[in-house]
Amino acid sequence: MFRFLTSHRDFGLFWGAILCVNLAVQIEAVTIGWQIYAMARTTRSVYESAFMVGMVGLAQFVPLFILTLFAGTLADRVSRRAIVLVSVGVEALCALALAILAFQPDHWFGSIFAIAAIFGAARAFLSPAATALTPMLVPRSEMPQAISLKSLGWQASVIVGPWIGGMLVAISAGAAYLGAVALYLLGCLIILRMRTNTTPARQAGNALTLIREGLIYVWSNKIILGAISLDLFAVLLGGVTALLPAFAADVLDVGPNGFGLLRSGPAVGATLMAIALARWPLKRHAGTRMLWSVAAFGLATLVFALSRNIYLSMLALAVLGAADMISVYVRQTLVQIVTPDHMRGRVSSVSGLFIAGSNELGEFESGVVARFLGPVGAAVLGGVGTLIVTGTWAWGFPDLRKADRLDAIPPELETEETLPPHAKITPAS
Repeated sequence: MFRFLTSHRDFGLFWGAILCVNLAVQIEAVTIGWQIYAMARTTRSVYESAFMVGMVGLAQFVPLFILTLFAGTLADRVSRRAIVLVSVGVEALCALALAILAFQPDHWFGSIFAIAAIFGAARAFLSPAATALTPMLVPRSEMPQAISLKSLGWQASVIVGPWIGGMLVAISAGAAYLGAVALYLLGCLIILRMRTNTTPARQAGNALTLIREGLIYVWSNKIILGAISLDLFAVLLGGVTALLPAFAADVLDVGPNGFGLLRSGPAVGATLMAIALARWPLKRHAGTRMLWSVAAFGLATLVFALSRNIYLSMLALAVLGAADMISVYVRQTLVQIVTPDHMRGRVSSVSGLFIAGSNELGEFESGVVARFLGPVGAAVLGGVGTLIVTGTWAWGFPDLRKADRLDAIPPELETEETLPPHAKITPAS
């Protein structure tokens, strides 16, 4: 790992910067979730408080949904490094604003939701630029290892970040937000040290034409479409992140420190699975294994919903995270290797929009369902829904079900731009 990071200097710097940013995001997410729930519980029921936490996800998703496709087009026109730098800077300002609010005697839900919306807008530009930047920093042949390292870095941040966030929240929400600010700024300083030219070849056409090209590319490749849409609906229905404050405070009664541990649970399982995939990568039957992993995600969600023991709950969350890691691995490998560089920003924005829908919009969905069924009922419904989605996608996307190898481009996805130089087809003389 360290040899790879040092042998590719700018990728190593980028990996370290994104690690800092992801740690900050996790600390901020834990803090804002706990703060909103604690504020709501002073005057509202458990059901209503869980709904308010879900509203944070909606506040972030709306600007992300509006801007992501345009952000992907921008990432195919200008320096991707510059986009990442500006986006992280805006996120640092959002965390600073939240810290200032937290130290005020009176702060309002509306102010926090407004800052969350600005944060969502910054993420809309950061995600496609950062995703499309990676293939510019390493050779194509070493992309699978780079993707594995990025996944490990992300999962490490999801393990450590909530734990740090939980400890800082126990001190004060303001302290937690200031910790996030420091990490965002450190990420910016590291990005400034990168020297690789990260500006793609400029594409002709207006923004709407370029967006249309990206959407057509994703739609025409049913394996990619099936993989990212499966992830969307599985996590949209089965995600329990927004419900964790309610489970920690009122179902399992483990407080803020226990909340941080619960937030880390999925990442523990995902990290172990990422290490296993790096050591024993999927070589055959990738589509079938992905479908089975999503089914396991749904079953683990059901176990978590019905558990009243913190250890069993953490185990269920770890299994959930490990299953989700397989889906992430398959999806990212296909998207990064198959997509030509001049379209990576747009295709990454489409994929990112699906991911955002499953995360931020999934939190909103969980909050709405919890408003009527309670947190336990919402988690049970989510687990059942995920199992139904898995069966539906296995039937509706036969190409995904039949997808076999991840170490080579599937024949149905091969084009002149995706084939390596020695394999490109030349016309007969």
